[in-house]
Amino acid sequence: MIEGLVQLFLWQGLGELASKFLLPNIPGPVLGLLFLVAFLFVKGEVNQPLGMVADTFRQHLGLLFVPASVGVVLFLPDLKTHALAVSTALLVSVALTIGVTAVVLKVLWYFSIKRNKSQSHE
Repeated sequence: MIEGLVQLFLWQGLGELASKFLLPNIPGPVLGLLFLVAFLFVKGEVNQPLGMVADTFRQHLGLLFVPASVGVVLFLPDLKTHALAVSTALLVSVALTIGVTAVVLKVLWYFSIKRNKSQSHE
């Protein structure tokens, strides 16, 4: 478990360095996550320690909503004032997220089928 956390922190650190010196407009954790995803894509698998950490985070994903909920309560008067704009932004972002997820899933599914066919012909 510690090894998986160290891997995550190393990727985040790499992202922070890239953000500091190369792409200052993009947050370091976002770059680190992109680097990790690219590495895993090239590698083709997730190693066991990293998989354990990911499973543990997934099991406790609900805890990540606590800070957002506190923020909503803190800014409730502002949210009431701008309820229409906030609701519209939420609906549009959810619709876009679902659409992009569907397109990405379709592309990944296509490549998965293509890869399986090429492996079965070898």
